[in-house]
Amino acid sequence: MDTSHDRDLLEHVLLPVAHPDDARQSAKALARYDPGRVTTLHVVEKGGGVPDKTPVEQSEEIAAESYAAVREVFPDAGEHTAYARNVVGAILEAADEVGASAIVYRSRGGNRLMQFLSGDLSLKLVTKADRPVVALPTAEDD
Repeated sequence: MDTSHDRDLLEHVLLPVAHPDDARQSAKALARYDPGRVTTLHVVEKGGGVPDKTPVEQSEEIAAESYAAVREVFPDAGEHTAYARNVVGAILEAADEVGASAIVYRSRGGNRLMQFLSGDLSLKLVTKADRPVVALPTAEDD
């Protein structure tokens, strides 16, 4: 099987993660596809005129722990922290900033109602991206 086109797709992936456990599971799921370069992204959600969901210091600690979790699998992984109200917009901007060839993520699941109530970030990401978006299989998909 010729995987040269796959290698180009995964030349430099942006891996958005929510917290250390998500980061660890996402990195393990990504490892089997042997990406060339990985940049981990953590978005600190800003409240936009209302109190932030999580204090910035706590969010930055979660980001640092998430980056460390990805480095357990990809020791040379880069890190990128974004501060934004719009998570999807922050992911797309970060992909531009780091020059990612693709955005690779692992769905955090939830039933359809939860996805609807959360604005179904996966759908927004896939439909608004200007580069490939790759959804990794979750453990249940294996």
